[in-house]
Amino acid sequence: MISITVTAIVFGVVFLAELPDKTALAGLVLGTRYRASYVFAGVAAAFLLHVVLAVAAGSVLTLLPQQLVHALTGVLFLGGAAMLLLKKDEEEEEIRKPADQSFWKVAGTGFMLILVAEFGDLTQIMTANLAARYDDPVSVGLGAVLGLWAVAGLGIVGGKALMKRVPLRLITQIAALLMLALGAWSLYEAVAG
Repeated sequence: MISITVTAIVFGVVFLAELPDKTALAGLVLGTRYRASYVFAGVAAAFLLHVVLAVAAGSVLTLLPQQLVHALTGVLFLGGAAMLLLKKDEEEEEIRKPADQSFWKVAGTGFMLILVAEFGDLTQIMTANLAARYDDPVSVGLGAVLGLWAVAGLGIVGGKALMKRVPLRLITQIAALLMLALGAWSLYEAVAG
C-alpha cells in the first residue's frame, strides 16, 4: 500500500533539496542544447537507479533498533541541513556537445552525467534516511523519484525562468529548514522512545 502522506513528504523534501543542486543546472544546460525528451529519458533513468539504491540502503537500516535509527537519521538530517546552509554557489560546468544527437547518445550523456554527479549526493543520502525513518520503501521511493524527476523536468525545460523569479539561496534555506525540522523530530523520537 502506498502512503500518500509519506510520498508527499519525501517528494517535498527531495524536491527542495535537489533544486539548488548542480544537477538541476546540468539538466538546464543539456536541455538548452539537445532535445528535451532525450535528455529527460537519460536523466530520469539515472535518478531511478539512484533511488532504488538509496531505498535499499535505507531498508537495511530498518533492521536496527528504532531508537538507533531515529538518532542516526536525525544526525544525518542535521548534517544535510548544515551542508545546504554552508555550501558555496557552484558555477555551471561546460558540457561538450556530442556530434551525434541520436536518442541513445543524448540520453546516454544525460544518464552518465547524473549517475556520476549524484552518486553519494545529499538527496541520495536523504532518501536512504527517509526510507529508514518511515519503513515504507515504496512510498519513499515513489516520492523521491517523482521529486527528482520534477526537478530534472524543471531544469531541462524552465530552469532559467525559475531561477530569475525565486532566488536560489531562498530555495536552499527552505530545504535546510525542512531538514532541520526532520532532524530535530528524529532526535526527539530517539530520546523519547
